[in-house]
Amino acid sequence: MQRFRVHYAWVILVLTFVALLAAQGVRLSFGAFMTPWESEFSTNRSVISLVAFISYIVFAISQPYVGRLIDKYGIRYILSFSILLIGFSTILTFFTTDPVQLMIIYGVIASVGFGGASNVAGTIAVATWFADKKGMAMGLMSAGTAAGQLVLVPLSLFLIDQLGWKTTVIVLGCFLILIVFPLLLLFIRSSPSDIHIKAYGAKEDAATSQSGTKEAPKATLSIFQLLRRREFLFLMLPFFVCGVTTTGLMDTHLIPFAQYCGFTPGITGAAVSLLAGFNILGTVVSGFLADRWNCRMILAFLYGVRALTIVLLLIIVNDASLFGFFISQSHLLILFAISFGVVNFATVAPTMKLATEYFKHLSVGAVIGWIYLSHQLGSALGSFVPGVLFDLTGSYAMSFIASIILLIGASALCMMLPKTGVNYHHSGGQVIVRNS
Repeated sequence: MQRFRVHYAWVILVLTFVALLAAQGVRLSFGAFMTPWESEFSTNRSVISLVAFISYIVFAISQPYVGRLIDKYGIRYILSFSILLIGFSTILTFFTTDPVQLMIIYGVIASVGFGGASNVAGTIAVATWFADKKGMAMGLMSAGTAAGQLVLVPLSLFLIDQLGWKTTVIVLGCFLILIVFPLLLLFIRSSPSDIHIKAYGAKEDAATSQSGTKEAPKATLSIFQLLRRREFLFLMLPFFVCGVTTTGLMDTHLIPFAQYCGFTPGITGAAVSLLAGFNILGTVVSGFLADRWNCRMILAFLYGVRALTIVLLLIIVNDASLFGFFISQSHLLILFAISFGVVNFATVAPTMKLATEYFKHLSVGAVIGWIYLSHQLGSALGSFVPGVLFDLTGSYAMSFIASIILLIGASALCMMLPKTGVNYHHSGGQVIVRNS
């Protein structure tokens, strides 16, 4: 009787999921620390938002380099030691006495780690280990970030409320250093060839590397060459808007917004948990559909629906009485959390699947790194500008309106993406484009 065996690609996927849960869960907990840090350092929201802005800029700049480092050194070491760096940096925030120190420790040092333990590493891991069911694997991998939001953000809120923010950073840092780091270092492998197997679902004719024939190095295009390609530009710009409206605006400011509106900690925590829970659902379903449906139309739909969900926050901001007899303000916040959660990180799987198809004959780490750079630049602006506008106007209304306009534009760009099937070949240092 033959024993049932699990392909090691699924082990890699689980470990990558855990790494993203830990690293990005800590990063997405930033909003939970905003109010305590404002009080601790006697400062305003603009200054604390500046910490997030610096963090996202460092995160953004790191992405192309992370892609290249992974291409050179492998997923195992980059992912493991990024987790270690985040863990030590998180603990070091315990000793900060002013916002400048926070900007250096969290905004710069920890953010280099966030950049290494990000979806760039996860996407490369999936592209390396999965030849089949790649869209579903992308969705499950991306759900790690959403799971971090579900587990660590409410946990941070609870620990801050019960024990204070300083004890909370010690708990989070120790979790990363003592549990996650050893797990990754011991069990992650960078490539199927490291353990003498093929990628999941790889065909027999893909086994040339097994026979000792070395694969030719893949070409790398500069950012200026990539920007001249419509498929890159129309993936990058909507992903920039994705960063503005998700990790930038919502993940940084939703908790402070709810607190400003007077919602209780219970309602706020429930909204964050529901957003994260439905985020996981939306991300996994999106990955499943990316293997079966047109990814361009999936993206256009997701950005369009995301614009509609933000209208709910405008109703709360303006205390509109249109639905006053049917839906209370707290119910509107819960409705927003559910609807926004479904489309929150759901854009990652179809975006990355399109990227790996458009540029499959190029260095995937470099291309994906540039695409994620745009996302983090959007996150930087989305975290900082709403904080400044809030201090100037006393409201988030302008930020919500601007987000709706940007999302409509992103939806339109996705509909104009070219069909997949453009192949890149390189010869003598030149890249030749062929339509298949």
